[in-house]
Order: sequence, then C-alpha cells, then structure tokens
Amino acid sequence: MRVSVIGCGHLGIPHAAAMAEIGHQVIGVDVDQARIDRLNAGECPIHETGLPELIARHTTGGRLRFTTDIREAAAFADLHFIAVGTPLHTDGRTYDTGQVLDAIRRLAPLLQRPCTVVGKSTVTVGTTRRLTTLTHHLAPAGEHVDVIWNPEFLREGHAVDDTLHPDRLIVGLTTTRAENTIRTLYAPILAAGTPLFVTDPQTAELAKGAANTYLALKICYINAVADMCQAAGADVSQIVDILGIDPRIGSAGMRPGIGYGGGCLPKDVRAFTASARELGTPHAAALLRAAEKINETRTHVALDLITHALGEHPIRGSHITVWGAAFKPGTNDTRESPALALALALRRNGATVTVHDPQAVPTAMTHNPELDYTDDLPASLDNADLVVLATDWPQYLQADPRTLADRPANPLLVDCRTTLDPEPWRTAGWTIHQIGRPAKTEPNPPTGPQDNPIAHGGLTP
Repeated sequence: MRVSVIGCGHLGIPHAAAMAEIGHQVIGVDVDQARIDRLNAGECPIHETGLPELIARHTTGGRLRFTTDIREAAAFADLHFIAVGTPLHTDGRTYDTGQVLDAIRRLAPLLQRPCTVVGKSTVTVGTTRRLTTLTHHLAPAGEHVDVIWNPEFLREGHAVDDTLHPDRLIVGLTTTRAENTIRTLYAPILAAGTPLFVTDPQTAELAKGAANTYLALKICYINAVADMCQAAGADVSQIVDILGIDPRIGSAGMRPGIGYGGGCLPKDVRAFTASARELGTPHAAALLRAAEKINETRTHVALDLITHALGEHPIRGSHITVWGAAFKPGTNDTRESPALALALALRRNGATVTVHDPQAVPTAMTHNPELDYTDDLPASLDNADLVVLATDWPQYLQADPRTLADRPANPLLVDCRTTLDPEPWRTAGWTIHQIGRPAKTEPNPPTGPQDNPIAHGGLTP
C-alpha cells in the first residue's frame, strides 16, 4: 500500500519505518525541515533501539522518504496516519488536539479520491466523530474518506518492536470498507498471530487512556505500599514478589520508585481523569486523581530518603551526582522526567548537582541548562557526597561497584528505582539506601516460596 505518516516524532518516525519494514511504500510528513533533511539522509533524530537501521535501510532502498509538503503525501498515499502530538491544554487536564485538527484541515482539502485517514495520536473520546464531520466537509472525496482510530501502545525504547510485534491491534471504525483496508495494511502482523480488536471509535479512543491509566495506578499503588514499608521497616521488594505470584495481579510494571514520567502516562492520566469528570463519573475521577497525587509526592519521598542517607550532612552544600536524566531507560526523552525533577529539587535545596545519562544529556541540557552534566560515568562520582540512581539504565545496574568505590570520598548511593542488587555494592564498601526497603548491611534473607517454608501456608516444625 501507499502510506503517509503525518508527524515525525517519537510516534511517527518508528511507525513510518515499521510500515516500510512490512512492505509498504511510505512517505513521512513534518513541518521541521531540518528533521526531514536528517531523516532523508538516513539519520535518526531520536534514540530508539533498532530504528536507525530501519531508517537507513528503507531510505536507501526507496520504500521510505520524508517531506514537508503535505500535498505530495495527499497525491501519493491511499492511507494517511495522523501521528502528531497531543499535549495537554494550558489547563493541564485536557488534550490539545490543535495539531490533529491542523493536520486534517491541511490534508482533507487535498483528498480527491477515496482513502482512509487513521488517527494514531491519543485523544479525548468523541474526537473521531468530530474529525469525520470535518473531513467529509473539507475533502473533495467527501464521505468516500473513512476516518478511523488506531491507538498506539508503544513503550519508548521499544517502539520498533512494539510496532512490528504488538500484543494487540485496536481499530475504531464504522464501515466494512475501513475494516478491509486495515486488515490489508496490517496483514503481515495479523498473520503472525496478533489479535485485532475491531470496535466503535469511542471504544478505541478510551482504550489507550484506560491502558495507560491502569499502568499508572499500578505504579502508584506499589509506591504507596513502599511508603508504608519505609515507615514500618519492611521490604517492598519482597511484597512485590508475594503479590506478583498471584496470577490476578502479576509483578510486571509494579516497581516502586520516584514515579512515572514521559510523554504518555502523566498526560493520559490527567486527561482520563478529566474525561471521567466530563462523563459524569465522579468516583472514577476521584480514584484517578488520588493516583496523580501519589505520583506528585514521589520527589518529596526521594528527598526525605536522601536527607536520611546524608545524616548530619545537610543537602545544602552537598555535591550530589544524579545517574539518569531520561524518564526511563532506553530513550533520550526527558519529558516530565522524575530523574530531572529530583535533580532540580536537589539544586533548589542548595546542592551542587551533576547529572549523567548514557543518551539524554544533550536533551536535558537544552531544557535544564542550570544543572551540571557529564558523559563520563566514573568522573561523575568525583567529589560526590552522595550518588542517586534515578533512571535504571543497564549501564548503572551492571556497573562494577569495586571500580567506582574509590571515586567518592564516602561511597553512598540512594537507589530511587529499587532495581539495584545491593549486595555487590555493600560488599564493595558502598552504603545503599533504597525506596521502600530497610537500610541494612547484612545480606538479604532468602525469598520466594521455593526457599521459605512459611510462604507455603504455615510454620514447619
């Protein structure tokens, strides 16, 4: 098929490359000429595993090209993906669909023949209906243009794999013609066994918000439990293992720390909460708002733990190294990054802060130039009174604590992601503090039902 992807950002670039990978002829459209020039040269402007190789292969091979001219895309393609950004309005609660509307207003008057417009961006329920009315009014092809919604469920850092091998595809549509088009488009992915959910547009629109909000609720729940563990001297990591055995719950995504960030979860929870209010479901809105409040407190929780770790040495005047600037490992995206929020809070409290990140330093420097940065992991520890693990990159989790222990005068590390195995670090002379886990020097006791007889349901003689 001939496909256009309008909007070349964290969503649009991987999607365009993946559509070329499964055999389609693809043209990407964006207003940023510098970005378009880089993409046409086979360069990737964002960090995504496997994406540079796809872009280089398919721009060279001719299946993938990019332009700033939407007229070229309208003349070329029979299916148009809308993958532009939907940030929050200035109210901080509802989606700003201005870029989506602008894309439709620019594209629709150029649609001379039957085609399909596929929304990928995350939007408020009811958007497809409004865009359908607008498209049919503006397009010369009128009602022969189908407008459908096909929400993405990508994890940043895994966008290529999640597009080529998704765990599900959801399309909200109203015509058999549109369903046939989608089945043709995604035929190679469907042939691999990916389930396809064909729904009405409003169900598809709500599905993305519901999924992301549930993930956020799960994170907030275990963070609330982590706070209880911190107060009681209990170990939240063992509680995660205990809960995770229950097949109704599972431990995936239930990891305590400094909260969620990025371009999706914070935005989607706020907008889903607003939708709950608008739909007249106040109890749902109250539950979702409670989760937001828990996430908003995570920087304060981390500051309290850092204060405790420093002991008599106050934050003011301390030299603190923050490992991590991206909101999660595997990406250079720093939008609403808990790591940067913590680094900025430490600076406001009087600390001298140095930030290290394997990929996100250039992005972070652009938005937060007031912080100090380094690309050298060992050098980041020089003169540090305390190190904070704020983004759990493999480079930190797999670092050799013995080779790093002699860099700071007092090897002290606060793990705000609760993912580090503390024992090798303690053996190497580090003092480790973790959110939701008691501070101790002795090895952890055995965990899991296989080596704990009490976990089987009772005491043994």
